[in-house]
Amino acid sequence: MQFVAAPFSILFGWLSKKIGNKSTILIGLGIYTVVAAYGYFVSGTLEFWILGFVVAMAQGGSQALSRSLYASMSPKAKSAEFFGFYDVSSKFAGIIGPTVFGLVGASMGSSRYAILALIPLFVIGGILLMAVDVKQGVAVAKAEDVAMGLRQAVH
Repeated sequence: MQFVAAPFSILFGWLSKKIGNKSTILIGLGIYTVVAAYGYFVSGTLEFWILGFVVAMAQGGSQALSRSLYASMSPKAKSAEFFGFYDVSSKFAGIIGPTVFGLVGASMGSSRYAILALIPLFVIGGILLMAVDVKQGVAVAKAEDVAMGLRQAVH
């Protein structure tokens, strides 16, 4: 689905310039939520391909914008620490989602319920993101860079 993800990554980049990274990422989370809800009703091959197409639409752009937003709030002098944490947390996400899916699917006897069980994860992610003060995060990162002697990092 790279042929879908690549152009939509560009579209997400354009959209983020219009409404901001945070808002565009929230749209991506909304798309994932709708995909999970729609996934409950998928019954045929064509519907499954449509579902995959929509996931590909949101995946590349959402991931790129998430990294970009995170980088903008990370002090350059501590980028290794910040992105180490980012990487570890993404590994936990890669464990939590499939675990929830597997446990719910096994206990309910259907992957239809399991896909619905993922919706709270997207909603929680959206709520946490809405609580982030991006302007303050960027300001704190720039102040840290100045304090560490990286004056060129402040524009």
